[in-house]
Amino acid sequence: MIKRDFLKEKFNFLKNMGQLTKVYWRSEEKWRARFLLAIIILLNLGDVYILVLLNEWNNTFYNALQRYTKGVFFSALGSFALLATIYIIISVYEQYFQQMLEIRWRSWMTEHSLQKWLGKQSYYRLQIANSDNKTDNPDQRISEDVRLFVSSSLNLALGFLKAAVTLGSFIIILWRLSGTLSFRLGQYHMMIPGYMVGASIIYAALGTWFTSKIGRPLVKLNFEQQRYEADFRFSLVRLRENSESVAFYRGEEQEKTNFSNNFKKVFINFRKLMQRQKKLTWFTSGYSQFAIIAPFLIGAPRYFSRQIQLGGLIQIASAFGRVQDSLSFFVNSYSSLAEWQAVTERLAGFNRNIELIHNQRENSALCFKESQLPSLAVMNLQIGLPNQTRLIDNLQFELKRGDSLLITGASGTGKSTLIRTLAGLWPFAEGRINIPPRPQMLFLPQKPYLPLGTLRDALFYPSGAVGISEGKLKEIMTQCKLGDFTDRLDKTDSWSHILSLGEQQRVAFARVLIQRPKWLFLDEATSALDEPTEGQMYRMLHEQLPDSVLISVGHRQTLVNYHRLNLYIAGMGQWTLRNTAISQNRARRYDGNRDKKLADFLV
Repeated sequence: MIKRDFLKEKFNFLKNMGQLTKVYWRSEEKWRARFLLAIIILLNLGDVYILVLLNEWNNTFYNALQRYTKGVFFSALGSFALLATIYIIISVYEQYFQQMLEIRWRSWMTEHSLQKWLGKQSYYRLQIANSDNKTDNPDQRISEDVRLFVSSSLNLALGFLKAAVTLGSFIIILWRLSGTLSFRLGQYHMMIPGYMVGASIIYAALGTWFTSKIGRPLVKLNFEQQRYEADFRFSLVRLRENSESVAFYRGEEQEKTNFSNNFKKVFINFRKLMQRQKKLTWFTSGYSQFAIIAPFLIGAPRYFSRQIQLGGLIQIASAFGRVQDSLSFFVNSYSSLAEWQAVTERLAGFNRNIELIHNQRENSALCFKESQLPSLAVMNLQIGLPNQTRLIDNLQFELKRGDSLLITGASGTGKSTLIRTLAGLWPFAEGRINIPPRPQMLFLPQKPYLPLGTLRDALFYPSGAVGISEGKLKEIMTQCKLGDFTDRLDKTDSWSHILSLGEQQRVAFARVLIQRPKWLFLDEATSALDEPTEGQMYRMLHEQLPDSVLISVGHRQTLVNYHRLNLYIAGMGQWTLRNTAISQNRARRYDGNRDKKLADFLV
């Protein structure tokens, strides 16, 4: 059972690694990447060839020392200088081109990951997905894990290639140099041809088996370490982003406790890593040190029997070392392999969950149909929570050009969830929604998002620079009570911290007047404004965007004055749609538990 689980784990790792790798090597960058890889491989082969020549140089140089031949000695030094120069040049450009391929691969993979993460609002849906599908710290996976995956993939793949080529080159040399070991075992005369090749294979095989047994837990420990480090870093960033709120609460002690608890996980897991790494280092260090003396011990009988000279012994020891190093690639790289496997599993899980989110959206029971007609129609809409709690049952209404709808109800009944559903963000819904063209729609959340950059960037978000004059832009800012900031339009600062929530909400209204959407959704977008300013903002929208449709979520009764229709959500599936111009007792009422008929559209 343990062996089967081990093989399944390795198979899944190879499958995940292949899926993560092939997308780049089949992308539009494939020819450039393959060209760089071919150069690196050629330089690797040149590197190994120089090592072969240096191995032959060992024989000449040390035999010259043993025989006291000065001319051969100095000639060998000249040969070494030439070989060393070529080796240095190859090593420099091998590393240079490998780093070039690494940064190009990382750049492409980062762009690809960002596109998948941002596409179809996956960054939002991953947060509200079921806990078993939740992806922790996607930012860390895109920034750190992608870097480690690309770096480890290249280093280990090229390291394995070099080890394989070195093994193929030096095992022939070692077989030729080691000759035949002959000895008597009782009455039998034993002869072992190429005995040092067999010795190196047995030595490396035993080292690989012991390393695998000792180091296997490192994969899981590295995986957990990456997660705990990211959680700790995220908690620090979260305090920085919410520093004012924490300062008002004087929550420093609680935050310090949270930081300590997060770092404690980092500390405990790192201690486990240390213990396991110590055991592995005990073995690999002893393994490597004994490998230095092993070829001399094994080759000593032939040397002392004068079958080979000192140069031959040194050449044998060098060849044995190269063969043993190649066969010990797994032993020497086990820590890196464990980290590579952990990173691969994290990235593969990230991609799997994004694909799952995409599939859920494509197979959703909620049908969106984009129409060029100037209307929004909601039919048989059911909205719930992940735990199957029903919020809204069989909701139906239609809005046309110039209409305005106010959504009200107690907290937690599903008002904002309805806005998320209309925006296509909420996956726990079914029914049919006919929507106008999406570029004509603009959603204003309760807390506006202000990107990093200048105040001008924040005002033009998300469309970027638009065709609007400087004078008109400043006029809009004045209308939205932002006149004090007109001289700071091109100043780069952390505007989300400088501006109050009320000022940020007025920035959002300025965006509306700049972008002039035909369909505007406001989710408590005036909650931080006083009632006179709120009224001024809504009157401004009606005056400057008379044909636009307004859909608002709010609690204040004064908002009724700026909307023609009122949708009251009572919870437990029940809702009421009425015309604000008629009395409450004439309103059409709908109870999702009793009446399943189509609600009359109020006009």
